[in-house]
Amino acid sequence: MKLIVVAPALLISLALSVSGCSGDDGSSSAADPAAPGQPAAAPQPPTAVPAAPGKVRSTGLPTVMDAGDGPELCLGAIAESYPPQCGGPAIPNWDWTAYDGTFDQQDDVRWGTYAVTGTWDGTAFTVSDAIMGALYDPMMPEPVVLPEPSVSYSQAELEDISTALADELPGYQSSYADDEGHVLAGVTYDDGSLQAYVDEAYGSGVVVLNGALVDVDQPG
Repeated sequence: MKLIVVAPALLISLALSVSGCSGDDGSSSAADPAAPGQPAAAPQPPTAVPAAPGKVRSTGLPTVMDAGDGPELCLGAIAESYPPQCGGPAIPNWDWTAYDGTFDQQDDVRWGTYAVTGTWDGTAFTVSDAIMGALYDPMMPEPVVLPEPSVSYSQAELEDISTALADELPGYQSSYADDEGHVLAGVTYDDGSLQAYVDEAYGSGVVVLNGALVDVDQPG
């Protein structure tokens, strides 16, 4: 029997050749790695306020305002005038006669503050229960523990992030940078998708979102 001796260099060459080959088209079976230093694609901001899967409640005492175009739930800023001026999502099933004596009125403008519960479809709020602000007894809120920011930004950078959120977050209400490395932002409602976006865009724990409407089983 004839013994064939293969040189070590040839063995190495054969191994590299086998590991690099694939199908009949000669293409590599493994995906080529991204070019060194190539930045990852920037996450795309959500395009709409998410709808809630179940019942929601207001976290504060929003104003229900009806200036003649139908009742609206004011979840953002309110102009301190008389009558006040504000706007928000429509409440299609609001019936002022069911809340007689709980609201103010000047001419055709009616308004009042209420703790509301209902459903949220992303554009309109359907009320199922409303408690007049003067009669509402909120539960003692649990202490809020902010997460540790995974990325350290300067105060100027945090201010820039706060400004950018106004254009990035559907249902944006307000935001500000604290002195502990966070940007605290208010939105209409978040089913978790908005928080996931800001975590990906700026680092987890940097931007902390708070909804004006939250799921009824959410504490606080």
